[in-house]
Order: sequence, then structure tokens, then C-alpha cells
Amino acid sequence: MAKTSHPTRDRLIETMAELLDGSDPEHITADQVLSASGVSKGSLYHHFEDFEDLLEAALISRFSKNVDATIDHLASILATAGSRDELLAALRKVNDFDQDQSRFRFRLERARAAGLTYSSPRFHDALGIEQQRLTDAFTDLFVEAQNKGWMSTEVDARAAAVFVQAYTVGRVVDDIAPEKVNPLAWIDLIMRIIDKAILI
Repeated sequence: MAKTSHPTRDRLIETMAELLDGSDPEHITADQVLSASGVSKGSLYHHFEDFEDLLEAALISRFSKNVDATIDHLASILATAGSRDELLAALRKVNDFDQDQSRFRFRLERARAAGLTYSSPRFHDALGIEQQRLTDAFTDLFVEAQNKGWMSTEVDARAAAVFVQAYTVGRVVDDIAPEKVNPLAWIDLIMRIIDKAILI
């Protein structure tokens, strides 16, 4: 169950998320978060069961932030594209951005968060709820594309929603390899699948 938003709770999550920009989770302490946020120790434990609960909330926030931006961008594309060709060109730009090597940290962080669910049932459940929300949002966009006649109704919208997230997070296997796939070949493959198997 999602916890109610509160300014102090939000400030703690934002501070932890900012600290994660420069440090691995295991190197961040409660004292660092309290000092950077200006929040008291009592308030931290009023809003979170323990320090790990705060860390998990920040990881979920970071997990979703960039995906939500992509969802918003795709919604805008669907609302403004006047043709299938315009849609395909806009999707190419989204994929060029999301698949760029500069996005490596985002992809790795998302994969790492998913991996952390293995050792924490609480985090597994919380991240699972958030992942469901993201997949539902993508699914809604694909249903809209089907209703506009741009996406095949033979393609399950939820399967497509999982697929587009999987090829982005899955890029981590190439991100960590010393010999990288040609970025243009990667994008061309994605766009060929979208063009030939998903869109009409």
C-alpha cells in the first residue's frame, strides 16, 4: 500500500534520492540524510519504519522518475502525431534518447533496484506495486494507439508494455560489456520490431 505524501516525508525521499546521485546506497548514512535535509531523527522514524524503508522509498522514486518522463513524452506523441510516419519518427527520437550510452546509469540503477527485491520482501512488494503502475500506464498508451488504428490489435498491449521496458533495462548487458554493440544497429533493430511487428 502506498504511503501518504507529507512534506517532511517527501523531503527525506528527495534528499536520499539526491545523495544516491553521488554514492552507492550502502555508503549513505542516516546522519548524512538528516544533515542534508534538515529533518530531525524523530521525524525520520515517524515517517519510515527504519532507515532501509527510506532508502527503498528513494530507490522507488528514482526507479520511476525517468520512466514517468518517457510515459509523459509518449502520451504527448500520441496526442499530437498526425500520421503513422510521424509516430514512427517520434518513437525513433524517444529510443535514441532512452538507449543512449549516457543513460547507462539510469538503466543500471533500474536493474539494480529490481535485483534488490530478491533479499527484501517489503521492497519486492513496494517496487512491484510501482512497476505495475508503470506497466499499466504504458499499456493504456498502447491501447490508445490501437484505438487510433496505429498499433495492431493482434499485439497484446500489456505484452508490448513489458517489451518496451525490457529492451531498455536489458540494454545493461551491453552497457557493462567491454565490446559494445553498434548503437545505430541496436536502435535500428528496435525500430524494425516496432515498425513491422507492433505498428500497423
